[in-house]
Amino acid sequence: MATFRFIALEELLRREPLHVDFPSDKISDYFAQCVFTPEKMQRYMPQETYKLVQKAIQTGQRIDRKIADQVASGMKDWAVSHGATHYTHWFHPLTGGTAEKHDAFFDMGDHGQAIEAFSGALLAQQEPDASSFPNGGLRDTFEARGYTAWDPSSPAFIIGKTLCIPTIFIAYTGEALDSKTPLLKSLAALDKAATEVCRYYDKDVTRVISTLGWEQEYFLIDEALYQARPDLALTGRTLMGHASAKDQQLEDHYFGSIPERVSAFMKEFEIESHKLGIPLKTRHNEVAPNQFECAPIFEEANLANDHNLLLMDIMRKIAQKHKFRVLFHEKPFAGINGSGKHNNWSMATNTGVNLLKPGKNPRANMQFLTFLVNVVKAVHDHGDLLRSAIMSASNQHRLGANEAPPAIISVFLGTELSRMLDELEERIPDKNKKMSADEKTALKLDIGKIPEILLDNTDRNRTSPFAFTGNRFEFRAVGSSENSAGPMTMLNVAVAERLIQFKTEVDALIEKKMKKDDAIFLILRRYIAESKAVRFEGNGYSQAWVEEAKQRGLTNITSAPESFKALNTEKSKKVLLGLGIFNERELHSRYEIKLEEYIKKIQIESRVLGDLASNHIIPTAIKYQSMLIESVKSLKEILGNDPEMQDAINGRIMTIKEIAVHISSVRKGVYDMTEARKQANAMASIEERSAAYEQSVRSYLSSIRYHIDKLELIVDDEHWPLPKYREMLFNR
Repeated sequence: MATFRFIALEELLRREPLHVDFPSDKISDYFAQCVFTPEKMQRYMPQETYKLVQKAIQTGQRIDRKIADQVASGMKDWAVSHGATHYTHWFHPLTGGTAEKHDAFFDMGDHGQAIEAFSGALLAQQEPDASSFPNGGLRDTFEARGYTAWDPSSPAFIIGKTLCIPTIFIAYTGEALDSKTPLLKSLAALDKAATEVCRYYDKDVTRVISTLGWEQEYFLIDEALYQARPDLALTGRTLMGHASAKDQQLEDHYFGSIPERVSAFMKEFEIESHKLGIPLKTRHNEVAPNQFECAPIFEEANLANDHNLLLMDIMRKIAQKHKFRVLFHEKPFAGINGSGKHNNWSMATNTGVNLLKPGKNPRANMQFLTFLVNVVKAVHDHGDLLRSAIMSASNQHRLGANEAPPAIISVFLGTELSRMLDELEERIPDKNKKMSADEKTALKLDIGKIPEILLDNTDRNRTSPFAFTGNRFEFRAVGSSENSAGPMTMLNVAVAERLIQFKTEVDALIEKKMKKDDAIFLILRRYIAESKAVRFEGNGYSQAWVEEAKQRGLTNITSAPESFKALNTEKSKKVLLGLGIFNERELHSRYEIKLEEYIKKIQIESRVLGDLASNHIIPTAIKYQSMLIESVKSLKEILGNDPEMQDAINGRIMTIKEIAVHISSVRKGVYDMTEARKQANAMASIEERSAAYEQSVRSYLSSIRYHIDKLELIVDDEHWPLPKYREMLFNR
């Protein structure tokens, strides 16, 4: 067993950075060369068709069959000119990743000749098998039919020799089987609600788009070491492993010099990403050893999410080329920082205004304040729903682990901006009193100072799950492996619902002859007061905040199965069903899928740990223990009862006993864990099974690990069968 480990280490020592011929061109020369951009659309389709497609993208209108045929013809000609031989509908099933089924640009002509063919019907819709994807009860096993339908708002692209067409994925009944469909619906809901509020301030606003800029954290590990760790290969994280004497405590990796081999990997995946139109801009070392981050320029949220999923796939492929494996698990190594995918979110109008960026005059700042307060109120009202979207079996390890935000959903605004909201709450009169001209003037002067306040208050709170950073909110609680469509859907919906309610309340006051500004101020004052509990400026990692949050009435749900229950509350149903994001069956299916995924992941971890403990760790410990026993016997035979050597003999006897204790504890833990798993599997309801896995099975993972990690410190390094943390984290 140990031999395999040392073979992996020897292979690693022979590693040299892979030589890659990077293009000498500027990024602008090859950016999006593999994307069917609007410029290429104009060259490959009739001008009138191009205009209709662009209009459909902007308005969400359907594209009729004749137009689809013309688009398909142009798209095929462009793809074939770049060497494409196949096409696929690229979609996001409820696995958290992407899926694709490739078909050739090939058909048989009337006279049996081979021809290249691609029609509007094939562009618009395909029929992949839906029976083997997660569906949460929406489909029976024998009901295989599902449909993918073209999403024109996300451009087609070429990978290798395949044209990839972004699509939604729905059942035969029309119910969504993917994460893109709800995201698109939430974007439409937010667009409508935000546009109507914007028109209080600017009648030229006809559209509001949600923007997203993600920051993707990840770990790299040498492929040889990865293959020598079955737990990493099968679960994405190390189920055992004692901490390295040195890890991140010196804080010398963060923003440090990027290792040459890692840099070569980064450069290559950036080039491939740029060819596919992914606007990557930033790369750097993260806090933990062998942890890194990349980030793009902001984009429209649907496209940004497509690009993130595409990037993760590119990174996996390029990593293997460089003899690395990339880890997106939120907590692959215990005791050091995990990985997140910070979602930087904002809203922008068709007139070019960022609604979460202060303007140059009081009126523009009043619009900023309106959207800021409504977002804070939305997070306050729907914190449990937002948590349900970011919680998982893997992210559960990271949240609250002193490098990530806690499971308490709170908002950071910055001391000065938060103080200003408090002052506005105090100064705006109650509903029975109109503001005087002097009060309005003073208030508008204060609002006009917002840019100065933000300029002097640029620090960030890394402990906040939802922090305002000057012109956007950073949803830091999202996990590294997460498909951002889920969190973005829930955030868009929460804000849309709040903006709809805000406009309803303001309009009601205007109908009662109150001036528009007075009505807006009045409702904002109430929202500021009602959402004050969710605003927190301090250390989110501290135990003091846990206690304070409880007093404020904020929930702290650290269990993934428990957090998923937010999807079933009447409050959540009212907004998700009311805005048409899901129907009842679709929403319940998401709840069941989340529970099922949680159960399966803990089940897999339990089985892998049991296998490694029984077939690798215990035999190794017994073998080493036997060596010590023989050593003690030999010493006694040679030295007899020499009192000067008794301490050496007694020390080895104590080690033998210590090994025996840990072996016994591991063996018993594995047996008890297996029995707990059997009992959980026998439970009838999925809620009972998930609770049993959370409360019973999961606890054994840490207790068994404790004893294995103790054995790692005792057993001779030469005999230990698995690569250790110091080897995995400091070899690049």
